[in-house]
Amino acid sequence: MEAEARLNLLTNPVAGSFLKRIGAAGAVVSNSSLPAATQELVKIRASQINGCGFCTDMHTKDAAHAGETSLRLNLIAAWREATVFTDAERAALELTEQSTRIADAAGGVPDDVWANAAKHYDEEQLAALVSLIALINTYNRVNVITQQPAGSYEVGMFG
Repeated sequence: MEAEARLNLLTNPVAGSFLKRIGAAGAVVSNSSLPAATQELVKIRASQINGCGFCTDMHTKDAAHAGETSLRLNLIAAWREATVFTDAERAALELTEQSTRIADAAGGVPDDVWANAAKHYDEEQLAALVSLIALINTYNRVNVITQQPAGSYEVGMFG
């Protein structure tokens, strides 16, 4: 039996309008110079932390479709111990974790985490990375609050 969401985000006028607008914001990030593989890693890691099954399902499938390996996908949650991520990807994953768990850290994202990301990404890419982390956290919260079911996403089903 498939779980039923608390709210149909696709048919609700307010939710639909909101999601359309944040989707447009996402297009800005997608079209930036931040590497596509890094973008997917960030979306997956934030979604794992936030317990968003819908987004974890979507972004692991999208990443696999784009050529990401199952080894790397399987190790995202344990990226610190994994040897399959570049130093730049590791910096992005650390910034993602610190930013997603911002309420857990008095003072927010530590300076050393930001400095490490800044070693690997230029200002445009940093802006895209910050924007992406904020965006995926927004999607995660909408989906978790409304209990969107996970597992039935098919690559490309939203455009």
